[in-house]
Amino acid sequence: MSRKQARDFHPEALKLFDQYVHGQLSRRGFLQQAGRYTAAGIGAEALLQALSPNFAEAQQVPPDDKRLWTAYVEYPSPDGYGKLRGYLVKPVNAKGKLPTVLVAHENRGLNPHIEDIVRRVALDNFIAFAPDALFPLGGYPGDEDKAREAFTKLDQTKTRADFIAAAKQLKVLPDGNGKLGAVGFCYGGGVANYLATQLPDLAAAVPFYGAQPPLDTVAAIKAPLLLQYAEQDERINAGWPAYETALKAAKVNYQAYIYPGVQHGFNNDTTPRYDAAAAKLAWERTIAFFEQHLRG
Repeated sequence: MSRKQARDFHPEALKLFDQYVHGQLSRRGFLQQAGRYTAAGIGAEALLQALSPNFAEAQQVPPDDKRLWTAYVEYPSPDGYGKLRGYLVKPVNAKGKLPTVLVAHENRGLNPHIEDIVRRVALDNFIAFAPDALFPLGGYPGDEDKAREAFTKLDQTKTRADFIAAAKQLKVLPDGNGKLGAVGFCYGGGVANYLATQLPDLAAAVPFYGAQPPLDTVAAIKAPLLLQYAEQDERINAGWPAYETALKAAKVNYQAYIYPGVQHGFNNDTTPRYDAAAAKLAWERTIAFFEQHLRG
């Protein structure tokens, strides 16, 4: 089965895949239930394979791109797991100090897709860094199923502290301009929302289809927000009306977009849930938002 065929497959099968990705359904459960929606000659295993990420096919910026300096660096996190590692990328020919952007990954850790996102951010003339929350458990294991399983074993209190520690490290980078933004996807979108409640000096946050923070923390948000949602994302969108009410009550500077006809994960070009038009527009808005709030 081609990725195009998978993208056009029965919407209920795609909802099952979303449940599988987010740990609400086991692999066996997906295969058993997806069989109800497969066409003649197409098995559930073939559907799962077509829906799963293809990192090589989707890569936009190669790891050895000569325009970029890249490194895996470790940093202390005394209130979290003690020590974390992440992927740091800077443009080679940067002039002057640059804004910094923390990239928060999905619930599989620092996989090749997120590394590609970090490089894309850096090519737009930012210093970009993505922590790997799975580092205390050995790092991203090179397999999405294993990564997803490992992610459930993290102590989320420590992991949230690790992201805060990463943000603070970025804020004081010698070649940074002192302004920090955060962007995150899925689980990482929730992290971006969370960081906005915890860091009064965060200059901008862009959560992509991320879980909303506790409503009683919204009043602490000082950063301007650009919130990106998918119309066909019932699980995340269920929390949006109350979040919007709280943002308005707290007079938070925010913009929110709900992209019509797309699913959770529409920016992730490694899977058939990717929507090129919505992803392009959302990315353009993201970079413009960072340009507005992180430069100067």
